[in-house]
Amino acid sequence: MIVGVLRVQLSIAEANSLKDKRRVLKSVKQRLTNTFNVSAAEVEDQDVWRSAVLGIALVANESRFVHSALDKIVDWIRKQHGVVLIDYERELY
Repeated sequence: MIVGVLRVQLSIAEANSLKDKRRVLKSVKQRLTNTFNVSAAEVEDQDVWRSAVLGIALVANESRFVHSALDKIVDWIRKQHGVVLIDYERELY
């Protein structure tokens, strides 16, 4: 069993309140879950309007699949409207 964890730091330029931020993040998390069958949650910067850190987890039986899926997720996030990918880290367990 291989567990892949992705930590992504996002900028949300359009957010003028925490309510705006949560609306954007809820949409991104839901689309991530539906598209890639992963778990996603906001793990840091919960009280900062224009910044967010998401934790994304994926479980599979091959490390090659996990690496590929995490690469696709990073590319997908880069193309999303409303958020800008600032940085990301990945770990496999």
